[in-house]
Amino acid sequence: MTETSARPALLPRPAEAAFHGGAALTLSAATEIAADAASAGTAAWLRTELGAATGWPLPPPASGALPGEPPPRIVLAVDAAAGLGPEGYRLRVDGRAAHVTGHDPAGVFYGAQTLRQLLPPAAYRRAPLAAPVWELPRLEIQDRPRFRWRGCLLDVARHFLPKHQVLRFIDLLAMHKLNVLHLHLTDDQGWRLEIGRYPRLTEVGSWRRESQVGAGPAARFDGRPHGGFYTQDDIREIVGYAAARHITVVPEIDVPGHSQAAIAAYPWLGESGELEVGREWGIIEHVLNVSDATLDFYRDVFDEVMELFPSEYICVGGDECPKTQWRASETARRRMREEGLADEEELQSWFIRQLDAHLTARGRRLLGWDEILEGGLAPGATVASWRGTEGGVAAARAGHDVVMCPTSTAYLDYRQSASDEEPIPVGHVLGAADVYAAEPVPPELTPEEAAHVLGAQVNVWTEHMDSPRAVDYMVFPRLPAFAEVVWSHGARDYARFRPRLEAHLERLDALGVEYRPMDGPRPWQRRPGVPGRR
Repeated sequence: MTETSARPALLPRPAEAAFHGGAALTLSAATEIAADAASAGTAAWLRTELGAATGWPLPPPASGALPGEPPPRIVLAVDAAAGLGPEGYRLRVDGRAAHVTGHDPAGVFYGAQTLRQLLPPAAYRRAPLAAPVWELPRLEIQDRPRFRWRGCLLDVARHFLPKHQVLRFIDLLAMHKLNVLHLHLTDDQGWRLEIGRYPRLTEVGSWRRESQVGAGPAARFDGRPHGGFYTQDDIREIVGYAAARHITVVPEIDVPGHSQAAIAAYPWLGESGELEVGREWGIIEHVLNVSDATLDFYRDVFDEVMELFPSEYICVGGDECPKTQWRASETARRRMREEGLADEEELQSWFIRQLDAHLTARGRRLLGWDEILEGGLAPGATVASWRGTEGGVAAARAGHDVVMCPTSTAYLDYRQSASDEEPIPVGHVLGAADVYAAEPVPPELTPEEAAHVLGAQVNVWTEHMDSPRAVDYMVFPRLPAFAEVVWSHGARDYARFRPRLEAHLERLDALGVEYRPMDGPRPWQRRPGVPGRR
């Protein structure tokens, strides 16, 4: 697709776009939105979004309309025989109408997202401004995604995000044609999901008395309690809201490490007795024990999780599980003898396999971080490869599906430049250009092995993001760069992408997203005096 200043900055870049000459289609207060039954959800969404920005009703066509020249229309329809492919769409604008045809309802929705980008940035505001001209250029676009897993992990365990902020985040994912929200709900520092059978998980585990501020030996504590959790009705609302935007919410309940909040609520789950909910970041020694009672507890938890989340995948974590406590545990040694396990790595694999069997029996698939490869991979497991690409390569070669999210290119908690002005700088430098240059499919895989790469995701770990404003700063503009990586086909050129990204920032401005400017943080986005870890 050729970009000029007269053409809209579409992001992610569509597969095929042909801009035609002639008069544009001008929308007006008389504009209608017509939709078939399969596209009704997208019609309702578009009517709400554009209606807020324009102040127009955008009604469906009247059934008894008089003959004559119809008003300008937006027409939405599903046509599975159109050859567009799953989630694909065609958008055609002529002098009388804008037609969005999708292979499926998701395709129609993505076509409507592209249509919105054809309008001025004011199309993203919540109330009308002073009379912009609402014109759609004459064009035809045919588009489809490269990967079926286009995801983002949002860590609400370290710093809780209220429900309305999660819904806002879902809208931002949908705007960029992402379709998976991996919701990290539990960790050492907080348990965020109401479980009816075990109320102390939220009564005790959902808040901590203070939080670490900064990283490294100079970090301190803020002395301020932090907490929050989602009720089961909150989760039903979040899942339904996401589904209406063709986003699947994949829950994560992290075991057997990263479990201090659960152990604080029910000390018999652990190896240490009484604990408080974790206050500091990093890898913590406290882990679950491997008793039958603990496994039964988590089977009960996952049963409630599966009632709330209809997703095919359920994430059990499995990462960063220290083995020190198991080495000193008679319960662990007995379990290893009974099961014929050689070491603690195999013990962790055995623990994960018990949950894999439980999920598989209920028609779900287990997702875990690449540590679940150690000691033997559970039969039905899908691997999220974060410690580089090696885990993903090993899993794909063994015939397991993979989601790529290596720290080198996918960790949005990492600093965005080498400048000392970056807030709480951790990790290596990972700017928008670095995210854009990443290739999800490791080159050493054969085509058959590469078919196991479902796609990729970026991970938003929130140890150092203690507010929605901080999340905005760390996620944007890197998320739009990632969106193009997982959606668009063909070679990528950052020099050509950057002008489109800069134009796209005007849309984020209209939405009120407090992104990091391309030339560095604004004064109030810095955190002077708070140490990081480079």
